[in-house]
Formats: sequence, C-alpha cells, structure tokens
Amino acid sequence: MRLADHITRVPRAFDPERGAAVAALVPDITDDMRDVIVGTAGCSPYLAGLIEKEATWLPQAMDDTDAALAQVLSPPEADVTTLKPALRQAKRRVALLAGLADLAGAWTLEQVTSALTRLADMACDVALTAALAEQVRRGKLPDTDVGVFVLAMGKMGAGELNYSSDIDLICLFDETRHDPADYAAVRKACVRAVQDMCKVLSDLTPDGYVFRTDLRLRPDPSVNPVVLSAGAAERYYESLGRTWERAAYIKARPCAGDIAAGQAFLEELRPFVWRRHLDFAAVQDAHDMRLAIRAHKGTGGPITLPGHDMKLGRGGIREIEFFTQTRQLIAGGRDADLRVRDTVTGLQRLAEKDWVTAGTRDMLIDHYRFARTVEHRVQMQRDAQTHKLPGSDEGFERLAAMMATDRAALEAELRDRLSAVHAETEGFFAPDAAEPTPTVALDAAMQSRWRNYPALRSARGAALFDRIEPMLMERLGAATKPQEALAAFDGFLAGLPAGVQLFSLFEANPQLVDLLVDIVGTSPALAHYLSRNAAVLDAVIGGSFFAPWPGRDALTEMAVDRLTAEDDYEAKLDAIRAWAKEWHFRIGVHHLRQLTSAIEAGKQYSDLARASIAALWPEVQAQFAKRHGPPPGRGGVILGMGSLGAGHLTPQSDLDLIVVYDPLDDEQSEGKRPLPVGSYYARLTQAMITAVTTQTAQGRLYEADMRLRPSGNQGPVATSWPSFQRYQREDAWLWEHLALVRATVVAGPEALTGDIAAFREEIMQRPRDQSDVLAELAQMRARIAAAKQPASIWDAKIGPGRLQDIELLAQTGAVLTGALRSGVSAGLDACVAAGVLSDADAQHLAQTHALLWAVQIASRLLSTQAVDMDDLGAGGQDVLLRAVGCDVREAAERQLRDAIERTAGIIGNAVGAAE
Repeated sequence: MRLADHITRVPRAFDPERGAAVAALVPDITDDMRDVIVGTAGCSPYLAGLIEKEATWLPQAMDDTDAALAQVLSPPEADVTTLKPALRQAKRRVALLAGLADLAGAWTLEQVTSALTRLADMACDVALTAALAEQVRRGKLPDTDVGVFVLAMGKMGAGELNYSSDIDLICLFDETRHDPADYAAVRKACVRAVQDMCKVLSDLTPDGYVFRTDLRLRPDPSVNPVVLSAGAAERYYESLGRTWERAAYIKARPCAGDIAAGQAFLEELRPFVWRRHLDFAAVQDAHDMRLAIRAHKGTGGPITLPGHDMKLGRGGIREIEFFTQTRQLIAGGRDADLRVRDTVTGLQRLAEKDWVTAGTRDMLIDHYRFARTVEHRVQMQRDAQTHKLPGSDEGFERLAAMMATDRAALEAELRDRLSAVHAETEGFFAPDAAEPTPTVALDAAMQSRWRNYPALRSARGAALFDRIEPMLMERLGAATKPQEALAAFDGFLAGLPAGVQLFSLFEANPQLVDLLVDIVGTSPALAHYLSRNAAVLDAVIGGSFFAPWPGRDALTEMAVDRLTAEDDYEAKLDAIRAWAKEWHFRIGVHHLRQLTSAIEAGKQYSDLARASIAALWPEVQAQFAKRHGPPPGRGGVILGMGSLGAGHLTPQSDLDLIVVYDPLDDEQSEGKRPLPVGSYYARLTQAMITAVTTQTAQGRLYEADMRLRPSGNQGPVATSWPSFQRYQREDAWLWEHLALVRATVVAGPEALTGDIAAFREEIMQRPRDQSDVLAELAQMRARIAAAKQPASIWDAKIGPGRLQDIELLAQTGAVLTGALRSGVSAGLDACVAAGVLSDADAQHLAQTHALLWAVQIASRLLSTQAVDMDDLGAGGQDVLLRAVGCDVREAAERQLRDAIERTAGIIGNAVGAAE
C-alpha cells in the first residue's frame, strides 16, 4: 500500500516551523505526504524525533507500507547482548509507520493496534528464545524446549495494543515435562530467562526501549516468582480465582515460547473463565471492580475535560470494555461464539445473539474507536503511557491540531461521547430503580426467618437479596392470594441451597420474578424442582424459550452436540442432565401457562426422554468399549416400553426400558479386556442404567424401570435377539404382548431396529381367541383393582374406568386385530372393528382418556405425590379445574366421577363376566 494514495485527513501543525524543519529532512516525497509530516512533526515531539532518525528509511517505507511492515517485523537473529538495538530499531519504525498512517487516516484503528501487537509478539518471542538459549549455554537448562510459554493479557492479548502501552504478561511452564527432581532447577533457570527477556524489552538504552513489561497479573504476584508452573496456576484459579481474573482471561493468548503448551493451559482453564450457567453474579463483581478502580485512581468524579482519564474515567474506554466483557462472562459459558478477545468483535457478537441492541452496539463501537483514537493522540505526543486529556490550554490546542479539528468542537464532542457512554454503561451496572412497595401487608414473621435460610447465609447472598426483596414483595403482594403466594415462595426459598447466582439473575432480569411468583403460587412440584435446579432459568432468557417445539429429531441433534462438546465422560453425564433439565422446565412452564395442551406436553416430555436416551446410548457404548471393545455382533437397541414407547410421558414418569442385542456368531468382544457376549451386554446395560439414573452434580437424568423385560426381574438385564423372539413366541403372557403394542426402539442400529419392528408386526398379527383374551384381561383388571385403590377422584391413572384401564383395553384391541399403531384412539377403533365396543362407547372412552390425561399431567406438574385438592393453593386448584374444563370444584369432581363410572361400566361389559 502506498501511503500517499490513502490519505483521508491531515493533522494541523501546532508548531509549523518545527514541522517544516523536520519535513525538509525527508527526501523525495509527495506534497500530500509532506503536509502529513509537517502536521505530525508539528504536533508530536516524539514522532518528530523518529522522523529525524529514520529520514532515509521513511520514503521507501511510505511507498510500500505492507512490505516495510513485514520486513520490520521479521525476527532478527541475535543473542541477548545484540538483540536490544535490533528490537529498538523495529520499535521506532513500527511506531513511526503506524503514527503517520494513523494521523493520515490511511489505517483504521484495528490496523494500528494490530501492527503494534504484532511487534510485541515478535519482540517477546525472540527475546525469550534468546534468553532460554543463554541458559542452555550456561548449562542451566538441557535445551530450550522446556515448555515455557508467555500469555499476552489485556490489550496485547486482544490484539488491541495502544500506542505507548505497557504489555501485560503471564509466564508459565509445563512442569509435567520434567523429572520432579529437576523441577526446582528448571524453574530457577526459567525465572532467570524471563527476567532477561524483560530486560531486553524494557531497559532504557540510548536507542530507547521496546516495551515496558508488567508481570503482576500472575497468580498472587507478591508471593510467587515471575514464572510458575502451569499446574500451580490452575490450582490457584480453581480455588482462589476472582471475577477480575476471569475477565482478564477473556483476552489471554499465548504469544511466545511453547504456543501449544499455552493453548493447552488455556483450554484447561476454560471452565474457570466460562461458567456453564448464565453468570449474572459477574455484573455485581464488575461493578465492584469499577468502583474500586475509581476510588483507587481518583477517577470517579464528574466529567470535567482537563485531566480527564480517557481509560478509567467516567465514559471512558474501561467502561465499554467492562460492559462488553461482563456480558461475555454472563453468557459465554453457554455460547462459544461469544468467546472472542477484542472489544469490537465482542460487541458485534453480543448484538448477533440479542444480548445488546444493534443501536447500543453501533453507539459503543463508535465511541470506543473515538476514545482509542484520542488516547493514541495523547500518547503519540511524547510516547507517554498516559490516558489523561491535557490539563492546560496549550495541551488542548495541540490535541485538537492532531485531531485535525478546533478546540471547541473537540471539547463538545468529548463531552457528548463521554456522557453517552457513561449513561449506557452505568444503567447496566447500577440501574436506578424506584423502591416498590407491597400492595398488601404480608407475613412479617415468615419474612424474618428468611435470613436463616441457606441461600441468604452468605453476606453476598444476603446483600443481593436485600436489593431484590422489595421487587419480590411487590409481585407477591399483587398475587390473587398474597399470603398463599408468600407461603409458597417461603417454601421455595427454604429449599434453595445457594442464592448468589439466582438473585443476581433476578436483579438483572426482573421479568423472571413474575415467572417465579407464577410458578411457586401454582405448582409446588415445579417450584421444588426450580429450587433444586435454579440454573434452568438460564434457558428462559437464552432467546428461544418461547419458540415453537423443535421436535424429537432436532432435540436429538442438540443433545448430541451438547455431549460432543465435552471431552470427559463424567462431564458428558452432567451435560446431558443440565440440558434435559432446561427442556423439562420449558415444557412445564409452557403447559402451566397454557401455551401447550396436555396431549402436546405429554408428547414433548416423551420427545425429550427419547432424545436424551438416543444421544446418551452411543456415549455409554464408546466409554464401555475403551476397556471391553466395541459391541459384538450387530449391537444392541433400547426399546422404550409403556408411556415412553407410546409417546406420552408426564413430568414425573419413569422410563420403561428393555435392551435387546444381536450377537450374530460372536462369542466374545474384542478389546483390552474381552468379555463373553452375554456378560458384555449385561454390563453394558448396567452402565447405561447407571448413566441414566445415577446422581451426579447435576442430579439424576431419569428413573428407569426394566421390569418389562422377558421374565421380569428374574431374567437377564439384556436379552439376546434370538432369546427375545423365542420368548415372545413361546412363553410370553398376554400382558407382555399387550406391552409390546407400545414398544418403540428409541436408540440403536437401524438394521436391528427394522428387524424388531417386523417381528413386532408378526406377534401382533398372530390369530387369537377373542374370548380367551378378554377373559385374561378381566383377570388382569381384577388383580390391579385388588392391588391398589385410587386415592381420590383426582387419581387419574389407576383404577376401574381410569387411564390404565382404558389403555389396557386399547392394547387388547390392537392384539385382537393386529393393528400396528400404538395410540389409544387406534386401539379403541380396533376394539370397534373386533366387535368389543360400539362406536359410541369407543368415542366416550377416547374422550374420557383425553380428560383423565389432562388431569394426570396437570397433577404431576403440581405435585410429586398423589394430588390432594385440599392441599393445593388456589393457583394449583385452578390448574386442575382448568384441566377438567370447569370453574367450580364440585362440578369438576361430578364430571370426573360420571365419566369414570360410565367408562368402568363400558369396559366391564366389554370384557365380560370373567372379571
């Protein structure tokens, strides 16, 4: 690029005579370029001095800035003693080229900061390499490949280095490469090498300096040496790391030494920086940091331009950076797209993900670039590491000249921009809020015991709750029955193990308080679930909580992606649980708020369970295969039975599962520890059940029931395909064939899945004696009735005329007619075809089933136990009444009783006197 061809502005010379004298030293340049040099040298004593030193090099460099920059950034070959002048010359030339291109408007801010950062990267790398080589020469290290790496932090890490910036570095080494006996000697030599590196960069010589280095961002700098092991650093961050250190690592980047070791370290540190949940507690941490910086630096006063700090003062660069980084910390653990280092890209990504508006993005990016430009102009004058606006009239006049404007216009623009940034960022970190007051007096005695609850025992949790309590009380006081709502919230708060994250979430998203009050006042079961899994509220503000249901296939892809993102098996088990809980919560909220019907909710719970099992089964097999080899033969499938197979679950449903495998001719597996085929699949099945049911840090995925397998609890946990066929053909009871009506493969290889579907069709189409089948059904109904009686009219599942009774008859119709569809309506139609039911009776049974299903899924949403209408609050009672379609309890119970009694009579007549 020829610099003269890209001039878009020319600085006005504050000292024209000085500018002209310096320009006269540069031969063979265009008039336009001469004007730029006059303006530059007439405003900046520092750049004037560089032009004088590099007058013979400059014309050719300006003719092709890309080639000149590439040549300057080529690493010099020199040892520790001869490296200093070479790097200082590189610094002069990059600073001069960047300064002229910046002042002429030929380079963007990003091009300027990139050139300065590339210089810093090169300088650090060659200085460290030379210093390590010197330690090898002295016999202190065996070779230079000792796993030392340098992390660029702050603006250097982000590629945003400013014109006269210090560089913030953290220096570590990979201790696992060394024998423990050599550890102390290696570290000592590495410390000396890093000290020598810093001297090469920062010593002031007749040629100047390269970069001032700052190593104080390392863990506990007052105690630890300038180099420590990566393992020690990891342990520090895991146990003592603070939010400001997490924010610092957003920009961290390996820049010198063993880059691969540096990248591996940052990957190990990823869980510390990027939390799995939405981390709204980071907002308060960042606000506290801002206040601490203001107090320490004395930059917290009003915006007065003379001496105002463009970095740390109100409306300054740091406020935009904190605003951006805090939002990245909030959501970056869940969205890897937000894990970017530089501020401008961070704001752009946040807008793409709807964390900030497009208007806020554009405004802050514009103000950020302007503020950085002003900062550069201030620093260019005398190569000073300062961020403060001039304190004198002369200084402001000089700055205005460098900005190619007049002083009045510059001051007006500065005030406007600083005020706009401060208003935007302060509103995020410390929003002004009116003090709401409850609309009714609530139970003060109940409120007084809250301070003893686990969630409020920490000082920070209590302080956060103090800020949101007025808002909570206002919402609770506005409920239909405030005292009931307060009691329900009391139960929720009592069960909450920790409060900092949740209270921070509520403070940043007040609309979630309305959802919480709605849930605790309506569904004790969902409120209990929420108190134990508060992180599921992340999904509510994740952008798609109220989007249309994605369906089973899309859910399975999401689950697979979530599992694939984790390397560790235990982390995968946690990940699938966290993912499933979010979707489980979504289904419940949608149904509670009447966004989905009972039928839709049942299908969605089933889709979620099937997707979870389908995604988890390959992971369990892969983990098991590490020791015992891949599955022998054609592999195994998981059959979903009962409600899972039928495709309608409730919030509390267990999963009925059967594992069927086809060994073909294999007798054992092929792995490090081979197993006989039967033992292999039995243990693999146990591993899967453990993966589903075990309690991890994220709780349990599902309860699983395998009693529907051939021979029940007495049979093997996994059944071979030949044995399964033989059992179903020769030994199965009628109830097992009825169960097979709803059997659906939810995970496993396609070939075996197809064979099982064909076999199921064969079993369904076997000829049967209708009277014998109905007699057996009558006996089954009698045994069920003797074993358990319904708790109340609201017990929708067990008992004559209830859900199980209707479903058994529908399955019987499928068996009698060979119908392949497993739905209740299809089974009842089959009963009509077999002459077991009339059209009118089948229609009544289908309507009763839909009614009872609505009651069942609502009751399971409201309570983990059998629902007792008298124990429910007004909100919960309304949900049950809504399921029946009545406004009055007596009418609803009468409607249920009439429907159930008529259904019991119809089924009794259909199966005959054998019952």
